[in-house]
Amino acid sequence: MMTPLELTRAGLVEYTEALSDQRRIHLEVAQGVRPNSLLLLQHPSVYTAGKRTTDLEKPTDGTPVIDVDRGGKITWHGPGQLIGYPIVKLAKPTELVGFVREIEAGIIKVCTEFGIITQRVDGRSGVWVCDERGDRKIAAIGIRVAQGVSMHGFALNVNPELEAFNTIIPCGISDAAVTSMAVELSRDISVDEVIPVVEKYLLESLMNFFFQAEDGIRASPE
Repeated sequence: MMTPLELTRAGLVEYTEALSDQRRIHLEVAQGVRPNSLLLLQHPSVYTAGKRTTDLEKPTDGTPVIDVDRGGKITWHGPGQLIGYPIVKLAKPTELVGFVREIEAGIIKVCTEFGIITQRVDGRSGVWVCDERGDRKIAAIGIRVAQGVSMHGFALNVNPELEAFNTIIPCGISDAAVTSMAVELSRDISVDEVIPVVEKYLLESLMNFFFQAEDGIRASPE
């Protein structure tokens, strides 16, 4: 049976408001009163600090810094960056790695659609541009699972002000750069242009994940 996925385009939303919305939807999905959901939005400029972020790693330039309950270190969100929060009930908690891989696969297809060749990098989450100029991160992923349901998600750099990353070590990775679709394409590109393509391929990837999970349950011995 196909697992429904509710898509929401939320626009520009303050991070704390979006986090509150995530937690409400997360609870409803966990209780089975709401279908799996994917929120697509942007945030005003904000730094979010994962559990492994130290106080010394937090910038003091006046931009809000919010501690969050995901893994990893600090990153930046802001206009021009497309944020996706897949709030999805996993059949088994051990499926998290496969879930992240499907999200990465969807983002790779999005970038390919726009003529940007991207890939995964062993030992590093997210989606990367890798060529003679070095490795450059174009999308970050950070997922938390509670009560068997995912929250937080991915951030795809469409056309943000990348200078905001200069005051931090994004995701704790000091030996690689951050890039955007606009930089790689050498042209202006808007989040509105990218959203329908993200919806297409993320829906495809997430449905693929659901089918694989259902097949795994049917194949598992009792």
